[in-house]
Amino acid sequence: MPFRTFFAAIGYVATAAALVAAVLVFTMFRGFSDRAGAVYWDMARILARTGDPAEATVWKRLVASGLSFAEVDQSIRSLAADRNLRDVGQLPLGEQVAAMQGKDWRSLQVYLFCNPLTAARMVEYSPAFAAYLPCRISLVEDGDGQLWLITMNMDLMLYGGRPLPDELRGEAEGVRAAMLAVMDGAAEGAF
Repeated sequence: MPFRTFFAAIGYVATAAALVAAVLVFTMFRGFSDRAGAVYWDMARILARTGDPAEATVWKRLVASGLSFAEVDQSIRSLAADRNLRDVGQLPLGEQVAAMQGKDWRSLQVYLFCNPLTAARMVEYSPAFAAYLPCRISLVEDGDGQLWLITMNMDLMLYGGRPLPDELRGEAEGVRAAMLAVMDGAAEGAF
């Protein structure tokens, strides 16, 4: 009988602790976007699976086999222009690393895109958003020679805190959709 009482007491304490934790979490996230919980849950799942915080904060697309680096490069530029993403620069990091090491290194190009008016509105809303500018897509060759497209998961920025004003959220969601369309299309070599 004492063991039953002991285990019952543990059950009550565990239940009470779970309720307190639920209230604390609810209180912490009050006023956040309705999608915040899902955003953080997705990040936590990826982090738990991979152990890599970078993996938890990006979107990745495997480039279709048979496409060359140059073909994907052209596809990215064409698709971005079609979606009104202003090309504000490229960083040929793979070439720079090879030049500095004096030997070949994997291919890596970072493309910088921006919708300047949306960027300005985001910074007016919160100057901290400037750290996320401009939008970037990286075309990278992995250790096995496979090409990948990688960009920051914008959902944390859009839905991870208090809701953005409707007009600003709509503009930012348009940039999000354009970035994903470029990634999806370029991964297949579309123009």
